Amino acid sequence: MLDYAVNLLLAPKRWAWFRGQIFDLLVVVLPLLRPLRLLRLVTLLSVLQRTAGAAFRERAVMYVIGASTLLVFVASLAVLDAERSADGSSITTFWDAPWWAFVSITTVGYGDFAPVTAMGRLIAGGLMLGGVALLGVVTVTLASWIVEQVAKQEEDARVATCGEIRALSHQIEQLQETLDSKAP
Repeated sequence: MLDYAVNLLLAPKRWAWFRGQIFDLLVVVLPLLRPLRLLRLVTLLSVLQRTAGAAFRERAVMYVIGASTLLVFVASLAVLDAERSADGSSITTFWDAPWWAFVSITTVGYGDFAPVTAMGRLIAGGLMLGGVALLGVVTVTLASWIVEQVAKQEEDARVATCGEIRALSHQIEQLQETLDSKAP
């Protein structure tokens, strides 16, 4: 929060800076969105070298796997604590809780287990938002890989085209010299 305020105060054109940093403001105001700050790193891919982009994607995949596992485990424990002793609850054992969390984070939602308490539903909402955010990171990572592959092919084609243009220019120069030497 302090970092955001200081950057706003130091910006030469505050209103323009503020309009360009709405996402950062939302992240500061809504802590639930803080994991989405990782998405800003995707914009750096165009600056990074291709090998760095591949390393970033590998690291992002590892973070997604770790975050997903941690999120499922923590949500399982939290919902089990909230639901275990509630009347009418279907989540009463440790093995029910991870199944419910896994089904919820993947947005499948079979309906065989559902929280009945307010705290359980709050946890479920957070888990679903986390699942959608993690799915977004996976999608962005895949999209960045596809964009990199297309850009690589375009650059290879551009380099080949430049080489062909140089060769043709050289041939034209030779032909021009030949014509100049045969001119009366």
